[in-house]
Amino acid sequence: MAHVVVLGAGLGGVIMAYEMKDQLGRDDKLTVISKGSTYSFVPSNPWVAVGWRKKDEIEVNLTDVMARRDITLMPQGAARVHPAENRVELTDGQSVTYDYLIIATGPDLAFDEIEGFGPEANTQSVCHIDHALQAEQAFKALVKKPGPVIIGAVQGASCFGPAYEFLFILETALRRAKIRDQVPMTFVTSEPYIGHLGLDGVGDTKGLLESQMRAHHIKWITNAKVKSVEPGTMHVEEVNDDGSTKKLHDLPFAFSMMLPAFRGVSAVRGIEGLTNPRGFILVDKYQRNPTFRNVFAVGVGVAIPPMGPTPVPVGVPKTGFMIESMVTATAHNIASLLKGQEPNEVGSWNAVCLADFGDSGVAFVAQPQIPPRNVNWSAEGKWVHYAKIGFEKYFLRKIRIGKSEPFYERLALQALGIDKLKQTYVE
Repeated sequence: MAHVVVLGAGLGGVIMAYEMKDQLGRDDKLTVISKGSTYSFVPSNPWVAVGWRKKDEIEVNLTDVMARRDITLMPQGAARVHPAENRVELTDGQSVTYDYLIIATGPDLAFDEIEGFGPEANTQSVCHIDHALQAEQAFKALVKKPGPVIIGAVQGASCFGPAYEFLFILETALRRAKIRDQVPMTFVTSEPYIGHLGLDGVGDTKGLLESQMRAHHIKWITNAKVKSVEPGTMHVEEVNDDGSTKKLHDLPFAFSMMLPAFRGVSAVRGIEGLTNPRGFILVDKYQRNPTFRNVFAVGVGVAIPPMGPTPVPVGVPKTGFMIESMVTATAHNIASLLKGQEPNEVGSWNAVCLADFGDSGVAFVAQPQIPPRNVNWSAEGKWVHYAKIGFEKYFLRKIRIGKSEPFYERLALQALGIDKLKQTYVE
């Protein structure tokens, strides 16, 4: 009998548990360690932040669904992983031993790396449901007393899609409130150009997103380092291509949502052989840690080198399709090991993204995610907005019923023929 432990119950962790369960034998045991017993659909947080979704609409209580699938859920959370001892120490002092560990914790949000930054200080976030709920209150205050808005992502960030999403969702919400004319908007990003996305662009994301910003009267600053934030003012250094200072900006704001840099969670950070200096899990092409051979990792917590040098540090995003491919490969590779065979499944690491803009949107497909690519496609239209809504409904249903079918893979195949994708979600 083997005991497999999944650490984390976010997007990667929950589907990892479902797919792993399908690969295990009757006598094998599967445990999920999570902070709490609730799954929250993070891609819907930008909608929550403007009041378009309620918290209970995007959350799933995992207690019953895990029990139905005979998966043990431990909601205490992990204090520390001890890979040399095949043990996870929990926050209540208990320990869980394992034969195989899959780390799917997601990231720690590094707000503390910039003075005055983050939801406990002077800027908002949509990285967590509680942050989004706080941002909703700040949005309501903005509607009552309009003023300048700053949206974007700071140095070291790797998840840029939600910043663009929230920028245009907020712009749509302000138009609907009939106060857009009283709210100057600026997008501040560490990317070397608009639409870089940590991927050196996909298709014509540069042209598409710049065009959208011009059409919606949004200014932007690229190659930007946020130096500090104080109430109502953000101090930004804009740099040249060689990293030298180009211009210093003191930007006033009444509302700001800036995405942070990520790092590994404290339970794994600083473990030699397991993580890189930022605390991300080191894995080979089979999602397996080279030092601790019974430890695997999937999702945002996996170490991926940047696309190349940029004037301001920019990370590589881990999109949903990419994460699903990691999950499927990991489940099959552990199943092979349990049968006495070597791992042989490699994740495709393709990227499929639907960026909702409130009443329109931009979609892109990159196969593989890291260039050079076989498919390098992007498009815009109202159909993307409807596709994102359809995706949200499908994925939450999948979580509620414990379904392991990969969703992004099916979506990617449809996206290769834009007419099929439109027909699926609009017609």
